[in-house]
Amino acid sequence: MPVLRDSGFKGEITWLGMVPAGHGLRAEPADRLQLGFSGIAGERHEGETRASCVRVRNLYPEGTEIRNVRQLTVLSEEELARIAADMGMQRVDPAHLGATIVLRGIPDFTFVPPGSRLQGPGGATLTVDMENRPCVLPGREIEKAHGGYGARFKPAAQNRRGITAWVERPGSLELGSELTLFVPDQRAWAP
Repeated sequence: MPVLRDSGFKGEITWLGMVPAGHGLRAEPADRLQLGFSGIAGERHEGETRASCVRVRNLYPEGTEIRNVRQLTVLSEEELARIAADMGMQRVDPAHLGATIVLRGIPDFTFVPPGSRLQGPGGATLTVDMENRPCVLPGREIEKAHGGYGARFKPAAQNRRGITAWVERPGSLELGSELTLFVPDQRAWAP
């Protein structure tokens, strides 16, 4: 009995990119990405482990070595459009947000349940970690390109910042391909 079920939703890849290690947050656009168990070779978030950060400070002292479940940043094209509108901009460049993948077609994307899978046509599979809450770093990149708009990012991106994910099965992803969303086949937690 499978514990993950096909949600019936597919997301078309409309943007791909990678943030080179040691080069800040700005992503470089790509037509194709090769994913390994450590993520993307040479990428800022590459690795099977990472140092813990503020996101898990209630669990570990910062800098503790933990499993790397934030190898990738996945965003929704529809949510990016809403962020841009709330910021008073025509468009927010995914490169400024350190994006890895932008998808079109999965509603309420930022709240896809943790543990869900996004699977490409060749079998490459990503496991959803959790919501990627907005921070000030993308605002700084936006400010460099569009003065006066950077501080607007964090409030506009609330509940729209996408998710972090890690590679469960290596493979490649290409622009225009579709990722199928599989969700856990269980009810929501209700203590």
